[in-house]
Amino acid sequence: MLGMALVGSSVTVSHTLVGASLFTPQAIRYAIATVILLVVARLAGTRLVWPRGREWLWLAGIAVTGLLLFNVAVIRAVEHAEPAAVAVAVACVPVVLAVVGPALERRRPSRQLLLAAPVVVTGAVLVEGTGRTDAVGVAWAALALACEAAFTLLAVPVLRRHSPWGVSLHAMWMAAALLAVLAATVEGPTAAWELSGIEWAAIGYLALMVTAVAFVLWYSTVRAVGSGRAGLLTGIAPLAAAAVGSVSGSGAPSPSVWLGITVLILGLVLGLRPHHVSAAEVVRADPPTSARSK
Repeated sequence: MLGMALVGSSVTVSHTLVGASLFTPQAIRYAIATVILLVVARLAGTRLVWPRGREWLWLAGIAVTGLLLFNVAVIRAVEHAEPAAVAVAVACVPVVLAVVGPALERRRPSRQLLLAAPVVVTGAVLVEGTGRTDAVGVAWAALALACEAAFTLLAVPVLRRHSPWGVSLHAMWMAAALLAVLAATVEGPTAAWELSGIEWAAIGYLALMVTAVAFVLWYSTVRAVGSGRAGLLTGIAPLAAAAVGSVSGSGAPSPSVWLGITVLILGLVLGLRPHHVSAAEVVRADPPTSARSK
């Protein structure tokens, strides 16, 4: 929940980078976050290992889709659609994770999550509102949705061996390297010098709180409760964005926003409440010792 609140707060902070170059600020952001996370992991005594075999593909997939393409898709989408329309598309992530996540974890989708996910999405849509778009905007928004889901789903196969720290760190340095190449090629090596002091401050906040801290919190949650249940928590991001927006001067939330907040909270309660296992289910899952010996 804290990680998603930080992500939601990034909406207002990221607005200060609208006039900056596309790739250079993101490359700096992920490079700073890599250094921060590496230092903290060493101080905490966390064991980090290098990827091997197919792990390179999973981690590179996170870097390319969840970090690189997602940012490009969102920026390109808002050129053809209102931000609310893009937010609505990304808000559909809980439904995707509730269906696809358990399949990757070799479990059947939970009926509880399948019921709660649409409620969370509805609440997020009410909070964000709707917006106008065109066919190109819809395509970019759909890509943003796919990339946001991939950020979680591609981490499932490697979380056990690499831990949330390792997955976050490897995805960050890979994304930083890719973005640095793009920045140097497209924008030139001097683009960083054109950034203002406010833009550097925004990059620092995004690197520390929204990347280094939020990534570890998010992947820790995915490993602890599964991608399906964790996906419901993405609904907290629009709540945080609305709260930060009202504090920063955009005014008090409208009645539709309050309704969306209520619906979203109901969805979270529905999906995150403890699942009580019946005695019959326990017997089926763990038969008596005499039965196992046979």
